[in-house]
Amino acid sequence: MVRASPHGARPLPFPEIDPVAFAIGPLVVRWYALAYLAGVLLGALYGRMLLKRRALWADNSPPFAPDDIWDFAFWAIIGIIVGGRVAYVLFYNLPQYLANPMEIFALWDGGMAFHGGMIGLMLAVILFTRKRGGNLLSSLDLLAAIGTIGIFLGRIANFINAELFGAPTDLPWGVVFPTDPLGVPRHPSQLYEAALEGLILFLVIRYATHVAHALRRPGLVAGIFGIGYGLSRFAVEFVRLPDAQLGYLYGGWLTMGQVLSLPMILAGLCLIAYAMRSRRA
Repeated sequence: MVRASPHGARPLPFPEIDPVAFAIGPLVVRWYALAYLAGVLLGALYGRMLLKRRALWADNSPPFAPDDIWDFAFWAIIGIIVGGRVAYVLFYNLPQYLANPMEIFALWDGGMAFHGGMIGLMLAVILFTRKRGGNLLSSLDLLAAIGTIGIFLGRIANFINAELFGAPTDLPWGVVFPTDPLGVPRHPSQLYEAALEGLILFLVIRYATHVAHALRRPGLVAGIFGIGYGLSRFAVEFVRLPDAQLGYLYGGWLTMGQVLSLPMILAGLCLIAYAMRSRRA
């Protein structure tokens, strides 16, 4: 049963979207999986466009050839899956997986951590670029420029799955999620993250790359991404419910998502400082 908020605000109904996009016999394809694939595909298309514009890059030299982006797309998928799963196991539910180690491989049951997926992507693009003799910092810049597309689609998929929702709210855009046992209006924190970490950060980085020529200073775009994502995630975590098995940390005011975002912010600051001191422009 849906409960009205204490101030009488009428909650928004949850849109009737089946988490399953389609099924063919025993094969079930969910929107969440399609969001991952679409993020990689659209990111590769946008990345190829950036790689073709050599004037955007330091010394007119992108980290690798435009058509190599399709080879990297395969590396990216592996990096996202392995990194995201390993980080979730280590930081979010380690006791459960130590007791049941075979569940580590049950990806169909969910359980991925963005920060781990990003580390996996970073390792993938660094290894891929080293094999082609490109600039490693420029490859991280490329990843930062295209990564926001996948973040946006992934958070929309979280909303469709009615997962990772926020705390109760009296705001007029509070949503009653069908998976909420309390049936109260809650912050649609997935949409907050889609807007901040996906759309807005994409526009900021696009301005930096196309207007401010940030790609000419290797590491600058990656630094902007680190700070932008870290601050956005840290802010949204104040209204997003923490993982049930962890709860709030350090006296009840920090979440694991906030703890893991702090190194991203610090790394972003270091990258920007290094890029601005670089002689390349």
